[in-house]
Amino acid sequence: MATDVTLTVNGTRRTVRCEGWERLIDLLRLRLGLTGTKRGCDDGSCGACTVLIDDIPRYACLTLAVEAQGSAITTVEGLMAGEALGPVQTAFVEADAFQCGYCTPGQIMSVEGLLRKNPQPTSAEIRTAVSGNLCRCGAYSHIFNAAAQAAESRKKVPS
Repeated sequence: MATDVTLTVNGTRRTVRCEGWERLIDLLRLRLGLTGTKRGCDDGSCGACTVLIDDIPRYACLTLAVEAQGSAITTVEGLMAGEALGPVQTAFVEADAFQCGYCTPGQIMSVEGLLRKNPQPTSAEIRTAVSGNLCRCGAYSHIFNAAAQAAESRKKVPS
């Protein structure tokens, strides 16, 4: 049965009519055109589809759109200020934290979620935060470095 789902996506309130079985990844990619959230495994194994739901990293492939009712959704596009990359995105570029880049949006969103909860994570906390994101290229050391660099750069920004 179709129902209206109202959520805030990257700061914009949206109402979309969806079927009860429709997944958040499909709403974001197919209905709203936010293709930065990548479809990978479709079963919660890879983390490529990670988005923030009320600042908590979640797999969009395992989340029904109706579950996001009333929530604030942040995708990788929502971390940008216009055309300027956000701090975590910038750190990933500077630390060369990707090879093929397919996992990068999910990795970035996991790191962003961690830093929103814990601005100064330990190395172990960084590893735990991205443990649900697979990188087939094996760029993990660069990803860990990017997360630490993003945390460090946030310390330098006055609040």
